[in-house]
Amino acid sequence: MHYDFELPFKVRDYECDLQGIVNNANYQHYTEHTRHEFLLSRGVSFAALHEQGTDAVVARIQMQFKTPLRSGDSFVSRLALRKEGIRYVFQQDIYRQPDERLVLRSTVEAVCLVNGRLSDCPELDALLGCEAQQEV
Repeated sequence: MHYDFELPFKVRDYECDLQGIVNNANYQHYTEHTRHEFLLSRGVSFAALHEQGTDAVVARIQMQFKTPLRSGDSFVSRLALRKEGIRYVFQQDIYRQPDERLVLRSTVEAVCLVNGRLSDCPELDALLGCEAQQEV
């Protein structure tokens, strides 16, 4: 699969549960941070979007846990972005380093509210090379 962005991480002790593996909720933190860093790397600030009245919100998340991460493990979070109708679909996968073992396969669907109305986001559309569409 072709990814548009990747971000390296290292598991911190406090992210693990009693079983000694990363607690499942932390994977959402990893993927969210990756989305924000991806946008920043492309000159789009999540905070600035909010200030101008555009809020990208998660509508659906699907996560498949494949291999657990443990304290001290290095891993890379990879992201690919596409658009399906009004939804911005982030394919986000996590791979343990250095063996490239798949840890998590996830799909995050986001929609944008522009001044409180469901709409396309011109900044995200520009990242994808999309033409602006009509508000819903």
